[in-house]
Amino acid sequence: PHPLFKVRRFPLKTISRALRPNRISNKNWQFWLIIALPIIYAVIFAYVPMTGIVIAFQDYSLRKGPFGSRFVGLKHFEQFLLSPSSTKVIWNTLVIGFYSLLAGFPIPILLALGINESKLPRFSKTVQMVTYIPYFISTVVLVGMLMQMSDLRIGIINKFIGLFGIEPINFFGEPKLFRGLYVWSGIWQSAGYSAIIYIAALSGVSKELKEAAMVDGASRLQRIVHVDLPCIRPTIVTMLIFSVGGIISVGFDKVYLMQNDLNLAVSEVISTFVYKVGLVNSDYGFSTASGLFQSLVAFILLIFANWLAKRITETSLW
Repeated sequence: PHPLFKVRRFPLKTISRALRPNRISNKNWQFWLIIALPIIYAVIFAYVPMTGIVIAFQDYSLRKGPFGSRFVGLKHFEQFLLSPSSTKVIWNTLVIGFYSLLAGFPIPILLALGINESKLPRFSKTVQMVTYIPYFISTVVLVGMLMQMSDLRIGIINKFIGLFGIEPINFFGEPKLFRGLYVWSGIWQSAGYSAIIYIAALSGVSKELKEAAMVDGASRLQRIVHVDLPCIRPTIVTMLIFSVGGIISVGFDKVYLMQNDLNLAVSEVISTFVYKVGLVNSDYGFSTASGLFQSLVAFILLIFANWLAKRITETSLW
């Protein structure tokens, strides 16, 4: 052949290496080590405990273990759904869950929009910091603060309403006040943290769109409605789907700390019910069935919310 068109010959080893599938390079061992730690954590503490679901279908005995206990099928599920207290427990859980969703979901969005529209950087950063700090307060401290502030004798809330001639109110002893106290204290604690996601989404809104809206004479409210909200709609829908899936997953710790004999009629939820039946009364099969029922309902709500969001907004998790 012509010298300008010499054929380059590759050794067989080079060709076989090129055709061989890519392998994990030893040079990136730090990267794979970082990934391995959370994977190992998830397997040990999330997937391995799933084998305990079998307890929900057994008359579980600590002495016999999950492989030696007697299989009873759906007995515990029927016992939970047909017991007189289960209806009240499920109702309380759903009411608190829907109340938290309706009251708490829009507030982080409004907070993020307000911070984003602020023209004073120091003011917006101060507001964001003040609303973000309560998230780091532990649940035990938060409930202790509520008890001190609403105390009948020394509570600052009763002291304040006493100035207007109103009699002191036992906030933790009034069943009708429990849900509002639970939900709004949770909103105060988590609104700033939840707003971070929407603030990040708003930072990606095109400035050209806003400038075009201003040129067309759109007011600030109109820019929010017609520019900002449509741009962050996928984020809002995604967070809404997760929130709907968590309606029935009302947390245990805060409810249990706020619970007493006076408000037990409205404060007993599935998580506290499972704790009392499972650990206090040592009925592990019944408590596991109750917890599995809660997880299944949460999964169904998540699937339904995802399907509905996909039909209406064409935005979904999958």
